[in-house]
Amino acid sequence: MLRALFAVAVVALAGLCSGCGDSKGGSVSVVGSNSIHLFAEMLAEEYNRSNPGVHVTVQAGGSTAGIQAVLSGVADIGMSSRSLKPEEAARLSVVTIARDGIAIIVHPSNKVTGLTHGQLRGIYEGKTTNWRDVGGEDGPIRPITREEGSGTRATFEEMVMGQARIAASAITQEASGTIREMVENDPGAIGYLSVGLVGTKAKAIAVDGVAPSHENVQSGKYPLARPFYFVLKGRPGEAAQRFIDFVLSPPAQQMLEKEGLVRVK
Repeated sequence: MLRALFAVAVVALAGLCSGCGDSKGGSVSVVGSNSIHLFAEMLAEEYNRSNPGVHVTVQAGGSTAGIQAVLSGVADIGMSSRSLKPEEAARLSVVTIARDGIAIIVHPSNKVTGLTHGQLRGIYEGKTTNWRDVGGEDGPIRPITREEGSGTRATFEEMVMGQARIAASAITQEASGTIREMVENDPGAIGYLSVGLVGTKAKAIAVDGVAPSHENVQSGKYPLARPFYFVLKGRPGEAAQRFIDFVLSPPAQQMLEKEGLVRVK
């Protein structure tokens, strides 16, 4: 079923990117991770302004869809917020463009200021269902998760869940922005998303006593940190390589840093 869904996503992205994936013609198509999407779109807009002969387009769709789009030739560059699986790594390469932390967010009125790995796992397994059991006020916990195929979910499952599975009762959403909005408006909700996408209305809490700050992600103290990748199949075309070089340049890295990510250059 999931393979079919990914195939549908790639076909849909092919329609969106039709005519924009030929790097030789001065255009570059970038497809994938919803977490990276807004940052890549910001960089593409800046790059397009400075390079009127090149047109970089950025489409969201999830890390797995982006990887599949590169494999099938639909996109020049994929975006992934998860590591490649062995079978993907055998055919693809990655370029790390930034580092990010996965923030755990709750409603601003929630008195809980931090959770341990074990408490988080219990909540998303469905074993811990009331905020009073983790230091909050009496009330039901409503966990919100990303969909299957999301790189953010894959990283969360690897770093937090281990061998445990996210409960079917967890609310599933296909975009980090939607998770943020739901948490902002629901005192019982909890969700996870990129540190750079937290905004000002949700409250990011500590994990194992460490706050999801830029400094803690950079130093490696924050336990839920991950790389953001551009994914490539073979040697990129000239236009794609120039855009990658721009993303890794000091001005672009500074832009990402201002948006809450940790620069790699």
